[in-house]
Amino acid sequence: MSSVAVLTPESFAEHRSGLKGQEMTGCVPEDEAYIPTYLEAFPPLPEKGAPGEKTGEPVSAWGGKIRPIKASVITQVFHVPLEERRYKDNSQFGEGEEAKVCLDIMQRTGAHIELSLAKDQGLSIMVTGKLDSVMKARKEIVARLQTQASATVAIPKEHHRFVIGKNGEKLQELELKTATKIAIPRPDDPSANIRITGTKEGIEKARHEILLISAEQDKRAVERLSLEKAFHPFIAGAHNRLVQELSQETGARISIPPPSLPKDEIVITGEKEAVALALSRIRAIYDDKKRKTTTISVEVKKSQHKYIIGPKGNTLQEILETTGVSVEMPPLDSGSETIILRGEPDKLGPALTQVYAKAKSVMVVEVTAPAWLHRFIIGKKGQNIGRITQQLPRVHIEFTDGEERISLEGPTAEVEQAQAQIQEIIKDLLVRMDYTEVIIDQRFHRHLIGKNGANINRIKEQYKVSVRIPQDSERSGLVRIEGDPKGVQLARRELIEMVQRMENERTKDLIVEQKLHRTIIGQKGEKIKEVRDKFPEVIINFPDPSQKSDIVQLRGPKNEVEKCGKFLQKIIADLIENSFSLSVPIFKQFHKNIIGKGGANIKKIREETNTKIDLPTENSNSEMIVITGKKSNCEAARERILAIQRELANIKEAEVAIPARLHNSLIGSKGCLVRSVMEDCGGVHIHFPSEGSGSDKVTIRGPVGEVEKAKKQLLQLAEEKQVNNFTAELQAKPEYHKFLIGRGGANIRRVRDKTGARIIFPSPDDTEQELITIVGKEEAVRQAQKELECLVKNLDDVVEDSMVVDARHHRHFVCRRGQVLRELAEEYGGVAVSFPRTGANSQRVTLKGAKDCVEAATKRIQEIIEDLESQVSVEVAIPQRYHRAVMGPKGCRIQLITREHEVQIKFPERDDSIAGQDAPPQENGDVSPEAEFVPRKCDIITISGRAEKCEPAKAALLALVPITEDVEVSYELHRYIIGQKGSGIRKMMEEYEVNIWVPQPEKQLDVIKVTGLVANMERAKQGLLDRVKELQAEQADRALRSFKVTVSVDPKFHPKIIGRKGAVISQIRKDHDVSIQFPDKGDEQQDLIVISGYERNVEEASQAIQQLVAEWQEMVSREVHLDPRTHARIIGARGKAIRKLMEEFKVDIRFPQPGSDEPDKVSVTGLPDTVDNAIDHLLNLEEEYMLSVTETETLAAYMKPPSRYGGGGGAGVDDSSGGPAKGFVVRDAPWNDAGNKAPDMSSAEDFPTFGTGVAPKQASAWGPKKF
Repeated sequence: MSSVAVLTPESFAEHRSGLKGQEMTGCVPEDEAYIPTYLEAFPPLPEKGAPGEKTGEPVSAWGGKIRPIKASVITQVFHVPLEERRYKDNSQFGEGEEAKVCLDIMQRTGAHIELSLAKDQGLSIMVTGKLDSVMKARKEIVARLQTQASATVAIPKEHHRFVIGKNGEKLQELELKTATKIAIPRPDDPSANIRITGTKEGIEKARHEILLISAEQDKRAVERLSLEKAFHPFIAGAHNRLVQELSQETGARISIPPPSLPKDEIVITGEKEAVALALSRIRAIYDDKKRKTTTISVEVKKSQHKYIIGPKGNTLQEILETTGVSVEMPPLDSGSETIILRGEPDKLGPALTQVYAKAKSVMVVEVTAPAWLHRFIIGKKGQNIGRITQQLPRVHIEFTDGEERISLEGPTAEVEQAQAQIQEIIKDLLVRMDYTEVIIDQRFHRHLIGKNGANINRIKEQYKVSVRIPQDSERSGLVRIEGDPKGVQLARRELIEMVQRMENERTKDLIVEQKLHRTIIGQKGEKIKEVRDKFPEVIINFPDPSQKSDIVQLRGPKNEVEKCGKFLQKIIADLIENSFSLSVPIFKQFHKNIIGKGGANIKKIREETNTKIDLPTENSNSEMIVITGKKSNCEAARERILAIQRELANIKEAEVAIPARLHNSLIGSKGCLVRSVMEDCGGVHIHFPSEGSGSDKVTIRGPVGEVEKAKKQLLQLAEEKQVNNFTAELQAKPEYHKFLIGRGGANIRRVRDKTGARIIFPSPDDTEQELITIVGKEEAVRQAQKELECLVKNLDDVVEDSMVVDARHHRHFVCRRGQVLRELAEEYGGVAVSFPRTGANSQRVTLKGAKDCVEAATKRIQEIIEDLESQVSVEVAIPQRYHRAVMGPKGCRIQLITREHEVQIKFPERDDSIAGQDAPPQENGDVSPEAEFVPRKCDIITISGRAEKCEPAKAALLALVPITEDVEVSYELHRYIIGQKGSGIRKMMEEYEVNIWVPQPEKQLDVIKVTGLVANMERAKQGLLDRVKELQAEQADRALRSFKVTVSVDPKFHPKIIGRKGAVISQIRKDHDVSIQFPDKGDEQQDLIVISGYERNVEEASQAIQQLVAEWQEMVSREVHLDPRTHARIIGARGKAIRKLMEEFKVDIRFPQPGSDEPDKVSVTGLPDTVDNAIDHLLNLEEEYMLSVTETETLAAYMKPPSRYGGGGGAGVDDSSGGPAKGFVVRDAPWNDAGNKAPDMSSAEDFPTFGTGVAPKQASAWGPKKF
């Protein structure tokens, strides 16, 4: 007799109502299913026991003993005897090779190593780290700090693979464990000896482990047994249970090939005794079955074979288990229908019965239904067919696309039931549904669909139909509409109307420059989307960028297309107006001033004029700044840019009136004529008005003298053009051009002055580099052409000449990769100058080229030699630390001096040793200036050149040497000048291009040293003093802001002053610009609030706080009792209702905490009148909500919760009738004890539903706590 509890809804209801006063007891019959105890059904979690404690209790159902978590960091200590130490020098322990080796090992493995010396001079090593790191470190320590020995161990060759292990893992583990190196011979090596290298102790350990592995393998054996495949199922048993039992009993591993593999060999592995025992048992089974079994063959339709086999062959295994008969099936890919049953004669009959039963257990039926109805039969998201498959889960339903049949497969009774249901659905659909097909030209299909399917989706939703439009790849015009008969006809009519409208629609082409397409479309298509939204019926197509087409196509209703076209043309006109562009020539040296520091100037001009301004890159030779935008804005931007240039230099702007008809001829082909004037007049800028403007004004801008010169030349040219304009062209090799022009344009000026014609040479960008243009009166042009042709002819006559040059001057001509020789060749018509090779005892120099060029080059070489012989060297002493500053970025300052003064400047080799010894102290990243300067060899810079040019160069060089000046700044302000992480001082140094040195804090000096160029010094000093004034003003302001007042306020008001999420205190701080500090928890005076800021603001904030406190002191707090069941509704979702109520009545309402002794007590705080009004309102709400609570509870008393087991009334354990289900039954349940109560299945607390939140019994009125 045992106590049993039946977990059904009714039994719980009886327990809760107290109607069931006695325990249910009864006897469990032997044929009834086993009823588990409560502990078996709900095993407790394992409890933590004392370390090492052993109990006789059974293992918990939740698993065995919980393994302790191992520490991730371990420590190992081992000893190296003196005689095995590799490094035995003890004089410098901790500093010698051992320490270096350990440091290297620590870096490579990540382990921490400590060395100590024992009394016997042995080495103790402690290694700490992760297990893997410690093992690797130990192996390396033994290999590198301990003397190594070697030994061999011989084991059978076939055992070697077990020492290596899978992927070499066993061998690696063995090497780490023993700290040795183990070398195993290759498989093709006949040797069986394994070599071990390491310490004596490690070798012994490794030898022992290897011999253990070999000994273990000696005990193992492998047997291969060939038995007829037909008898394998009897050896394996049903579901392989027999072979598993054999393996467990004998300890051998038995491998039987699967039925699909045509092998009859059974492999048995394990220890020799186990293998022998398993072999004898298998042979006994085979002999027994061979003797007792017989076979019968039957024919079964091929289509039914899969039902006999069952899922994963389970049905065959069931037949074998119940009857002991093996069923041999022909392969599925063969045409045979013969099935062989093998077993004992008396068992073959029942097995055959089962085979036929399984074959006929499943039937296949086909139901005819129009193909277009298939998806309606399936239903939306498979709802219709899902109901059938859920009700009849063993029925498989298959729809064949394009065919008018549905296949059903499954148990006969269920298939018939499913067939009836599907036929019913088909019958209903044929009555309710209809379809129609309409031919629509394929070109209209995408318009019918609409953007993102908008049109077709609207039709589907509106008429409750399905519309199938074929894919473009199908090249079909057949559109199919399916659904409600009325809806089908309406949808068909609308589609036809849409097609008719499209056939009548208009297409318009707009010519829009392709460069404007991207702007009209906008970023991510935002702008064109606005146009499409405004004209939804118009389709706007832009050409593909690769087509380089200007045609934008509009298609839609005629009126809409016209409106859209006008709208787009207006947009295009605005774009064209805003894309006006003009170029402003600005001298290159002024570009950085126009940009301004950090782009400030150019950014300001762009923003104020609403234009786009593009400057050429630094490495570009162009001086043009391009301005884009509205014409008026572009002109305003140009004036502002020109104004900056005029301020920076003595730039004059002049206008000259030249008839517009002459402008093109004055500009010349590709601007060659006007360019020649600009180059001739020192790089002035000449601006002609735009073509078609009708203006006669030509603007000339540049230095005063050059502007006048250019003006004169332009007027002269214009006069010549009006009188007689004649042009001639001449071909000459590009290398002759420089010689024809001459040094400083001397040659060409001579021809021009003599003839009065203008000679124009091609620019580097021109395609015709050999073409020289002559412009002027015909007579003058002919004369100039004749002279130039004569010069070119002379240049074509190549001669060779030589001259003597002193050997000491040769190096000057050939150094710097022959730069001087290259310049000679460029300047004198490509003349080739050859100097004798280095080491040759010759002073003869050969010149080859045109006669005039050779003569001019010879003359120039003689001038250079005279300069070299008259050269002097001047030494300038500048401290080495300033050399980098003197050179400038990439040596630009030195290059400028050498060009201007035609001298050579040589810097000494840098002496790093001296620089390191005498380097002055550094602070703030800058070198402090020195008082005394004694020149050294590394400080001497040498200037070489003519005496009269060396002195100005020296002065220019010295002007680049930074000077140092002191600026008096109070020590207290130093840290503010330096700024956070030195940002302040870095900014000043970058802005003024100086170094600023602030003394070390401990010196407390009131001086700051500024080092830089003389030109920058005054500006830097003034900037520093201005910063000091700012800081002093800030100090004064901080002093005013430091006024403090202490206000005493009862601590109970502090939370109210702070407010919800600090709202109240934040508002006071913001309104009065003050800092308010509340006392910390540990402070003695908990009532003091400190307010700091400007005196007036502090007093106002203090008054505001005191006024708030005065209001709160008038408040009262009263309690009201409200039924806890109404709390949640009064509070509302997320406290929304209660907050609204508190704001309305200007009160604070507090509900009790969960677990409170008085769960119905609610506290209301505020002014007396508002508190009374709020309490009245709360009581009215309680009365209203209690009506619905009472009604809900009354209704629930008559309602029974749905059973989880499909049962209705309660059932005892003795109830053997076929009534309602008993539920889940357990014995010895805790609620059967006296005084205990069974869990309530209707309670959402005892049995919560997943996915819904259920508040606990005594939940906070504000809802669950948030963590």
